[in-house]
Amino acid sequence: MVATGICRSDDHVVSGQLTMPLPVILGHEAAGIVESIGERVTTVKPGDKVIPLFTPQCGNCAICKHPEANLCLKNDLNLPRGTLQDGTTRFTCRGKPIHHFLHTSSFSEYTVVDDISVVKIDPASPLEKVCLVGCAFSTGYGSAVNVAKVTKGSTCAVFGLGGVGLCVVMGCKAAGAAKIIGVDPNKDKYAKAKELGATECISPQDFKKPIHEVLKEMSDGGVDFSFEVVGRHDTMISALSCCQEAYGISVLIGVPPGSQELKMNPMLLLTGRTWKGAVFGGYKSRDSVPKLVAEFMAKKFPLDAIITHVLPFEKINEGFDLLRSGKSIRTILTF
Repeated sequence: MVATGICRSDDHVVSGQLTMPLPVILGHEAAGIVESIGERVTTVKPGDKVIPLFTPQCGNCAICKHPEANLCLKNDLNLPRGTLQDGTTRFTCRGKPIHHFLHTSSFSEYTVVDDISVVKIDPASPLEKVCLVGCAFSTGYGSAVNVAKVTKGSTCAVFGLGGVGLCVVMGCKAAGAAKIIGVDPNKDKYAKAKELGATECISPQDFKKPIHEVLKEMSDGGVDFSFEVVGRHDTMISALSCCQEAYGISVLIGVPPGSQELKMNPMLLLTGRTWKGAVFGGYKSRDSVPKLVAEFMAKKFPLDAIITHVLPFEKINEGFDLLRSGKSIRTILTF
């Protein structure tokens, strides 16, 4: 492992919002160099620069063969086992097994992954930057261009301006949206959001009326596309409600609270809205990650802009403190 980002999803496991088998080695947004391979591995070789994939791509299941889907049936997100595909764990502590996290476990100097959960990338790529293609960038950017399919001249609302939310903003801008409204109570994030394409930013705390009503007034009856990148039930409903009622599309990206059900009025959908979600921005991981890295190398999009801190791995707890306090966008840990 050479570099790994600290993602809110890792913290969701720590807080219990995302339930995983414990004990576990977290981390899933990373880049590294192959040390050695198993006898049947043919896609990578020692010395290759690679990105581990928290959404695998086996290439053979019904989902991998579907042109519009990417959540491979061999994923470890729906019913997490915390193991490799063969049911084993390669981590131990004092002789006792430690679980893997989403087939990656990048908060470790070395990790073991399945061949369907890793892909070779451009050997010239800077791993301390392209590690973000392993989660934040792909998840946010892809949600705009692949999942919502944002159209030119449209109006978008992005709830949550953290690392993934800012990548949604980049995707909306790349797709040609005319108006991109960032929604976040932390005004320290506004300058960066506007730098990356947001046309304006608002805080729900500045209004006496519900934020979805404010957004509908700002967009002549409702936005064309909205994105929830927080993981809260109230913002999910707000994001859906602020969409144009006859054709608006709202995309769920934030990880919701575990074991809690969401209540909503079906009339929000009956009038014509579309509510959808996706993992990893809808990208088929092994097919797409090398192409995204190549696009970064060709300066098609920036990654430096969302990296606010680079720390040695030993300061991982400091990195989590920065995340929880809202003082960082993305902290990269280097080994």
